[in-house]
Parts: sequence; C-alpha cells; structure tokens
Amino acid sequence: MAGNGSCRLIVGLGNPGAEYAGTRHNAGFDVVDRFLAGHVKSFRVRNARSGEAREGSFAGEKLIVLKPLTFMNLSGNAVFSVVRGESLKPSEILVIYDDIDLPVGRMRLRKNGGSAGHNGMKSIIETLGTENFPRLRIGIGTEDAKRDPDYVLGRFSGKEREIYEALIGKAVEALELLQRRGIDEAMCRFNPVNTAIEIEE
Repeated sequence: MAGNGSCRLIVGLGNPGAEYAGTRHNAGFDVVDRFLAGHVKSFRVRNARSGEAREGSFAGEKLIVLKPLTFMNLSGNAVFSVVRGESLKPSEILVIYDDIDLPVGRMRLRKNGGSAGHNGMKSIIETLGTENFPRLRIGIGTEDAKRDPDYVLGRFSGKEREIYEALIGKAVEALELLQRRGIDEAMCRFNPVNTAIEIEE
C-alpha cells in the first residue's frame, strides 16, 4: 500500500450498459461513481484497456479508479492491465462489489478472502493469482435473494432502495477513511454490526 496504508487502485465491479444500470449486481459501480462525483476536480480520464478509468489524487496520494467494462466474469482482464502497467502489489488494490450473503444495509471491509462464488471476484483472483487483496463487500441480500436466480440483475425499490442508497454513501465514507487513515481504522469503524443502515417504517 501507499505510505499511509491507502490503496493505489480502486476497482468497482459491475456490468456495462444501460440495461444493467442501477441493478444490484452493479453496487461496485455505484460506490465508485458516488466517490468520483464528490471529487470531480481531482480526477481526469485515463486510458485503460477494457475499462473506464479516472486518475488523480486523494489524501495526497496518486489514485486510479477503475470500472471494468468486460462484463463481470472477465473483470480480471481489465484489472490486470492496470496492475501490470503500474507495477502494483495486490495489497494496493481495493475491489468493491455486491454480496448477496450480506443483508441490505450492511457492508464488510476485509484485507483478503475468497470469491464466495462472485464471478467478478473469481476472475480477479484467477488473473492476479492471489486472494490477498483488500475488498469492500456491499450487502444486497434479502430473505428471498437466493430463491431468485435473477435477483442480482433486479433493482431495489421502496424501503430497500432507501437503505441501499444510504449504504452507498456510507461505503464512500469507508473508502475515504481507508485512503486517509488506512484499512485497519476503516475496518474498526465500519465493520461492526451497529453501523448497519436501518430506516424505520
């Protein structure tokens, strides 16, 4: 990682195209889009193979933000292109993605781990040859999630949409704290159960 424990590459996972915009599977795209919207003047467009990328600085460190445009199961190709070009270590990469095993309103920041069946993470792990890179999992799960094979390609509505939108904002806060103070402090602040988003009826 960079000197303050921050990452040099932030990757948000999703599927490209208007038909997938706003779907649950695009949570990674939603987080990095929200982050970039808050720091428009700090980032410029960067050429990237198989992805949409911005390059700039945050908290005094160079930072690249990437949205792979390869579709989910080939995300590793776009990530590896940047990793190789920048000579990055796995520990300098943060991947943000949806997690059906976490309920809506929860997120989980980890230093490493497996794919848990997520196709985008499978691709990145296979391409990099390691599981040892940080990841931020965005909860999209509900009681009915695993019964519906098309669930991840659907969209939230009503109260769940409110919770999800609030969670995206909280995820950006976690990302910003990680970049400023390091992953350990961000994990301590945002991983506890009492940080979950809940909206009363």
